[in-house]
Order: sequence, then C-alpha cells, then structure tokens
Amino acid sequence: MMEPISLENDAQIVYFSHGGGPLPILGDPSHQAMVDFMTRLPARLRKPDAILVISAHWEESAATLLGAQNPAMFYDYYGFPAQAYEITYPAPGDPELAQRIAGLLKKNNVASRIDPERGFDHGLFIPLKLMYPQADIPALQLSLLRGLDPGAHIALGKALRELMKENILVIGSGFSFHNMGAFAWQGDGGPDPANEAFQSWLIESCTASMPQAERETRLIEWEQAPSARYCHPREEHLLPLHVCLGIAEKPAQLIFDDQILGKRGVAFLW
Repeated sequence: MMEPISLENDAQIVYFSHGGGPLPILGDPSHQAMVDFMTRLPARLRKPDAILVISAHWEESAATLLGAQNPAMFYDYYGFPAQAYEITYPAPGDPELAQRIAGLLKKNNVASRIDPERGFDHGLFIPLKLMYPQADIPALQLSLLRGLDPGAHIALGKALRELMKENILVIGSGFSFHNMGAFAWQGDGGPDPANEAFQSWLIESCTASMPQAERETRLIEWEQAPSARYCHPREEHLLPLHVCLGIAEKPAQLIFDDQILGKRGVAFLW
C-alpha cells in the first residue's frame, strides 16, 4: 500500500509509462497493472492547482508550450477501433501558466514559444483520464526538443526549477521501454533479460544515493547502459525522464515496476 507524501506546498514530479496508444482506456488486459497504478496514484499525491505534462509525442525546434484556453483532442494514433477517436478529456488549459513558464525559459536562455492551436495528445489525455477523470484541473503540455539531446533536456528541466515552489504536478509522460517491435501485443512476451537489465540500470540511476552530477552524467550517457538501444531504438519516450530529473535535482522513489504490453516498465516520483 502506498503511503501519502508530505503535504508541503511545492511541486510534485512523476515520470511514468503511459502505455500503448489508447489501449489502457480500451480495456486491454496487458495494461491492467498500469491502469491500476494510474487510478491509485492521485491518492498518493496532493491535488495540484495545475498539471504540466512533458509528452513523448511532441517534438519542436524550440521548447513549445500548449497555450489554448480549451485545448481540443489530438488523436495522434491510428489503426484503432472507432471508440479510440471518441475519447474526450475536457480539462481547461492554462494560458497564464504557459506564459509564466515561457518567461522562466527565457530567463534561463532556453528558446521557447507558445502554440495556441495544438490540442492534448495521448501522452496527456490517456494518463490524466485515468488519474483525474473529472478533468477539473487545468493542464498544459511542454514539447521535447528536436535532435533529442539528453543534456539539453536536463537543462530544460533545470530552467524550470522555480516551478518547485508551486503546487504543480509535473508529469514526464513516456515509456521506460519503447521498442515497438518487441512489445507483446498478444499475450505474455516471456522473459526478456535485455529489458530487465536496462530497467534495473534506470532504477539505480534514478533512485540510488549518488552526487547529482554523477546521476546526470549517467542519464546523459544513457546509451552506454545495458541494452539501451534495444529498449529505446529512438529515445523520445525516455527523455521526459531527463526533464523531470533536471527539475527535481534529487533522487527519485520507484513507484511502479510491473509489466505493460508484456515488458517491464517503471515509474518514479520526486
């Protein structure tokens, strides 16, 4: 049973695996552990005033914030049943927070812009529909940076350190294993020592006691980890973790370690 965290009025940060497209909402059995985790997670958290999601499904040349007052739905997946395109998540946006975050980025010499048109992608609406189905908390997204440089994403997080003073939930929405060809889309995938090795390395890198500079170096040099490129042929689902680590600048707690789509996935809380 999860214990509640302290109720100090500062930001909470989570990195988690958001599953395969709309499958968690559509009742896919290989997502049951993830769904159970997501639905229980808010009981561990203080209810935030706003939610900032760094989504693996958005890359821009400059750090870009979603600026719509009432964001539309952006169904950034294809080939699923009709009900996958009827999912709604009518949470309000937060243009004022987007402006303040843009100001923080400018102050820290990080190029940014605000996109007033883009809607919520599934990196936001799938987990938040499970966590906060009432859709009553203002939410916005922050993009990744094209080129997928790990150091730049840690620096992006560091530029947002002042958000730690606010009652904001920051979510790095990705997947700690993201090899589309290796997922067990039908049933149990069986043992996967390569996946196990990388997840164990990730847990140690994020949670173990070590100087923060060493932790950051490990994450910047993540390709040297066991089976790194097998687990992440392309790293867009890993890099939301780097942003979270840059904001937090401290060790994480492991809060999920289970199977999703037949592969081991993990989640962290700061």
